[in-house]
Formats: sequence, C-alpha cells, structure tokens
Amino acid sequence: MFEKMPDTNVKIAHTIDVLGPPSIQNTIQDYPGRLGYWNIGVPPSGPMDSFAFRLANRLVDNMEGQAGMEITFSGPALRFNCDSVIAVGGPPIEVSLDGKPLAQWQSHKVKAGALLKFGDIVNYGCRAYLAVQGGFQVPDYLGSKSTFMLGQFGGHEGRTLRPGDVLRITAVKSHTPRNLPQELIPKYTNNWEIGVLYGPHGAPDFFTDADVSNFFASDWKVHHNSDRTGVRLIGPKPKWARTDGGEAGLHPSNIHDVAYSIGAVDFTGDLPVILGPDGPSLGGFVCLATLAHAELWKMGQLRPGDNVRFHQISAAEAQALEISQDAVIRDFRLSEAPQVAAVKGVDGPILHTIPESTQQTRVLYRQGGDKNMLVEYGPLVLDFNLRFRIHALMVWLQQAIDGGRLKGIVDMTPGIRSLHIHFDSKLLPRDKLLEILISAEKELPAIEDMEVPTRIVHLPLSWNDPSVQLAMKKYMQSVRKDAPWNPDNIEFIRRINGLDSIEDVKRIIFEASYLIMGLGDVYLGAPLGAPVDPRHRLVTTKYNPARTWTPENAVGIGGAYMCVYGMESPGGYQLVGRTVQMWNSYNQTKDFKDGKPWLLRFFDQVRFYPVTEGELLEMRKDFISGRFNLRIEESNFSLKQYNAFLQENATAIDAFKTKQKAAYIAERERWKAEGQANYVTSEITHDDASAPPGKIDLPAGTHAVNTHVTGTVWKLLVKEGQHVTAGSPAVVLESMKMEFTLNAPVSGTVQKLFCKEGGRVSARQVILVIKEG
Repeated sequence: MFEKMPDTNVKIAHTIDVLGPPSIQNTIQDYPGRLGYWNIGVPPSGPMDSFAFRLANRLVDNMEGQAGMEITFSGPALRFNCDSVIAVGGPPIEVSLDGKPLAQWQSHKVKAGALLKFGDIVNYGCRAYLAVQGGFQVPDYLGSKSTFMLGQFGGHEGRTLRPGDVLRITAVKSHTPRNLPQELIPKYTNNWEIGVLYGPHGAPDFFTDADVSNFFASDWKVHHNSDRTGVRLIGPKPKWARTDGGEAGLHPSNIHDVAYSIGAVDFTGDLPVILGPDGPSLGGFVCLATLAHAELWKMGQLRPGDNVRFHQISAAEAQALEISQDAVIRDFRLSEAPQVAAVKGVDGPILHTIPESTQQTRVLYRQGGDKNMLVEYGPLVLDFNLRFRIHALMVWLQQAIDGGRLKGIVDMTPGIRSLHIHFDSKLLPRDKLLEILISAEKELPAIEDMEVPTRIVHLPLSWNDPSVQLAMKKYMQSVRKDAPWNPDNIEFIRRINGLDSIEDVKRIIFEASYLIMGLGDVYLGAPLGAPVDPRHRLVTTKYNPARTWTPENAVGIGGAYMCVYGMESPGGYQLVGRTVQMWNSYNQTKDFKDGKPWLLRFFDQVRFYPVTEGELLEMRKDFISGRFNLRIEESNFSLKQYNAFLQENATAIDAFKTKQKAAYIAERERWKAEGQANYVTSEITHDDASAPPGKIDLPAGTHAVNTHVTGTVWKLLVKEGQHVTAGSPAVVLESMKMEFTLNAPVSGTVQKLFCKEGGRVSARQVILVIKEG
C-alpha cells in the first residue's frame, strides 16, 4: 500500500481520498460481476454500462476484471495521494483536474496531490466511469468486487461512496497514452433504439399479436422510479391474451415463478420494467423481450424522461453485435463482423417444442435473449411433479458438467415449472445447447418414486408487522392510491379467497407447510414456497404496478405462493408480516454454515409460528450473530406419498378450490364495477402546479434548493416561515427506488416552498427557497 519516494524515507500512500459534496450513487464495480449465484438470488451487479466501463479500463491498460468507479448523474471530488493513470468514459460529464477541464475517452497521468473534480452529467445519459490503472483495491465477495447496495456487500463497504472514504489503488506502471478514436465513442441520446430478441413469452399464449406489434412500434418513456434493479417504462397498456393468470395471480401478466434474464422486459402488471444487473433472479411476471447482450449498455444510460424504441433482432445479429463490440474494446477498431440477414417480421419466442405423450411431459424451449434459455415443462399449473422433473434435468446437466462433457453453462436457476439456463454462447452455441437439452429428455429418470432431502424449518412471524404497514403506506402515497389491495393487504387476501375473517387468513398461514421450490424471490436466498396442502394455498394477485420498497424479510403471498423478501427491494406480493433474516453476509453460525450465507435449501419446508413485533426485533438482533437459533428437523419428501395424499383428500381439496374460485370471480366483478379492471399507470407529469422551472431569479441573500433527480416528494420536513440550520434535512425524495434527503444549504428562514408531499418533481427543479440569516 506504500512506496518510498526516490532518495528519501518518505512513504507515499497508494490511496485516493473521497471529498464532498455527497453524491447520489457512486460505487465500485467490476466486469462481468458476480456470476454463478443467480439460483440463490444474488445478481451479478457490475457496471450498468459495461461498454463504457470496459473501454475506460482498456485506456489505462487494465485487465478485463479490474474494478472501476460508476458515477451516477453527478460525481465526487477525489484527492490523489500518489501518482496514477486515469480515464473517464461515458456520456459528457463536467470533470476537471486541478481546475482545468479534463478530456474524456483518453488516458491521463495524475500526480500525487492532484484534485480530480466531477460535476454533473450533461444532457444525455446518466452514468460515467472512472478507471484507474491497476483498478480500485477492494475485497472480493462471492468472487467479485462489484457493489450490491441492496445486499450491502461488495465494493467499498457494500455501499455508495461518501466524503471521508479512502480508496486503495496500486502503484503506477509505465504507460503509453491512449485515446479512443472519435468514431468509436458510443452515441448518447435522449431517444434510444435498442435491439432485443423476442421472448421468452409472447403471443398467442400471453400477449395478443397486436400487443407484440404495438410493443415494437411504440415509443416508451423512462419512468422516474428507475435504477440499477430495473428501468421502468411508460407506454401503451397491453390488451392481453388472457383475463388473468389463474392460480399464479389475478392479473394476466402473472405466471408461475420463473427465473429472469438480465435485460428482460418484464411486465409487472401493465407496466414494463427492463431488469438491470441488480435486479431479481426470480419472479412471477411475463417477459415479452430481452435485450441483446451487446445492447445491455444502453439500459445503463436511460434517464427519466428519455424515449425508447425497441427493434427485434435475431440471435445471429446479436452475436455479430457482440463480436464487433469486443473488437472495439480489444483493439480500438471496428471489426468485420459476419454479415447476417436482418429479421423480417416478428418470429416467435419458442425455439422448439416436444409434444406431450404418454411417456413424455410437454417441453417448450424459449429464448431469453442470446445467452439464456428457458426450459418449460407441462401446463400452466402448480404441480410438484413438474418441479421434480426440473430437478431431474438439473441433476443430469450438473453431472455432465462435473464429468467434463458440458462446458459453457454459467448457471442454472429453477422456477416452479421451468429451468433457466444462462450460457456463454462463445463456448456453447445456442443451437448446440438446444440439441443437448432435447437429447437429455430421452435419458432422464422416471420421477414417480423420487425422494429428496427436506428440512422442516420453523420461522417466527410478526403478524402485520409495522414495517409492512409502512410499505403499504408508501405505496399508496407514491405509486397507486386506489389499488384494490389498499389500505390493508390482509383484508384483500381474506376477500379474494372467500374467507370469513382475517383470523381465518392468519390460521391458514400458521398451519401451512411451505415447500421451497425456488430461492431468490426476491433476492439473497429468499424462499419461494407453495403450501404442501392445496387447502392452504391462498391465491392473490400481485401489485400492479409493483411496490418500489419492501422491508427486509417481509413475508408476502402472491398467486398461490409465499415468499420472504431477502432484503429491502421492490416487490409485488401481498404482505402479511415479517420474519428473521434469510441471508447472513459475514457471520457463520449454527444456521448459516458451510461457507454459505443463505439459510434455506431447495425442497426445505417452512412453517411459521407467531411472535410479537418486540420479540421479533430481539430475535433478528440475536439471529445474525448466532445467539438465537431456529428449530430445524431433518426429513425426506416422497413424491409418491405426496401424490397419494392428494388422491385421498381430493374431495375436500376440490370443495376448497370451488369456494375460492367463486370469491376470485366476485373480486374481478368488483373491480369492473369500480372501474379498476383496466388500470393504466399515469404518465410522468409535473402535477404540482406550483413547481417553478429549474432556474429562477433569486434576490440577494436567498438560496435555492434544487433536486438532483426526478421523483416524488416522500416527506416535507419544513414549512414556510420556519427557521432552519445549515445541513439540516428539509425534504425527502423517493426516486430510482431510493430515498434522497435534501438538506438546507444555509441557515435562515424558508421563504417559499415549490413542492408538496406526494407531488412529483423533476431533476434540477427548485423546490424551496431559503433567506439567509
């Protein structure tokens, strides 16, 4: 970390000091991020715009995986305590070195003591990148240096950078100055064209043909609630090919949970979201298209209010784009990529179908971009037999990998009735993988007598915990006030399932045993479970649009499933309470062991028992350190015995489902009567009529407080005429699925407010004026 200056005993620290002012979201990332943990809900993270990131690294002679800094909207001031070589990539940003403007897209030598100062990104895009020779020296976590802020690990202390941080770098090496030719600099704009592959879902099973045509023909606008987890879009509402999602949920976008691809255009209700590198691995919504791998960088530059238009490309076109992009990064030149024919019309998302027969469950092979495939079994129902079939395929593929017969699989993530396979198309071409998967069906063992290990895991549950009540309140204020599940999710669950009282909801949830069929819904080992007894399957719809915030370890019901949210995140399940942690980042305990920070395993069974809010808080504090342990019982789950149980109780199960379906239909009719059946999210508008433009004329002695981002006013902490002190919080904004506190720049009196709680504001808008004194 230190070196001696020539001919002296003075040691130089190989560090950079982060100075003020506080910035919105600057983090340390590496490429390609944290791979291999998608099946337990750990996203790759890494740079949102990997193209600019990788180019900046090349400019300073860095290896592909070395860590750089991602700067969102505006950047920090940095004091270098040693010599270094740097490069800044991304859209135009205000940046200076020792007070002189610094050119982007070329390398620069920096002397010890130099001040590198960033301002705002200008006009286009929203993320810039700083590369330093040798990369930023932060510890690896699960094989990557990338920051995952929601999980609070990776990068610098698992969070955004702030004044006072000290970043370690390495000693400078010899360097030949480099610059990126002008014609190779990525083009930034407010009107984006993005190449996508159609699928994994489409028409006619989920969308209508008109929906698909409108998707590609429409201009979509970027919503202010967009960030690294996903970019929300505003545009035409689909007509949908179905009236609902059946037991997967009341909305036609709802499906039995599947694993997602990074860059999937995920319809969370009627609102599409492009899933980002910090997005969830598992969810219950259809995805109409997936960004080509070489087009993912554009997602990282979409800022609120930008327009987006999608155009369909083929897998061959996607491969050609990737070859060209890799050549630019490697050689700083355009390659002669193979010429491929452009897609004519809109091809279907299904690559191949094995029809159902007496010896074979139907199998669909769906494309999820150019590096992912979704293998889907059987009809659109919740059936443990299908999940066991998926397990048999996973075991077969893993044995082929372990035996050296199959290379190029990055990870495999099971859903309820599907297996998501992420593959490296450079090592394993898509057509070759498809051929292997089709042949595998002839070799898979019968599942009728299959048994798997299971553990009965008893979890405490604080019923209707205050934290989940807060999530409902925030949703009503900043997303959708009049949703049928407002203001009380539990009452909604009671009504839609035809139960007599909330106590009936509570009784069923505490009696149920939930078989864990997936992990990572939502994030970090979060379990997706279905009640073993169908009479415990409470069916609900998911939020439309989704929540922007859910408390860590909230327990929710969506479709027929239960999930525990692994961390604070967006979400769509109806919330019933809160439990203990599903993830332990740094401590190994009796319940978190074998080097694994996640608690649960596939095919575990979760059973809840009631505790108070206070008791849960104490348990949560002690659980993470190992002072509180769960009761866990080892067992086996026999598919043969389970199928026999279903036959023995078929009459009672059918009676429960009949009553439940009648209530379900009644709820839909209620929506129609109240005009909520065709909810359409509102456009981004400045609905606060008092909001002024970004710049106003200020009398001497007055100071304006401006927003940095487009968003919603969550809390207004001051009022006109109130005296404030410099640095005291004045307004809390909710934007990009985060809260931002704006502080008073000076001491004085609030002279004028230009915002209100619940109102929307735009980036750089004046929201209040303070008269100093």
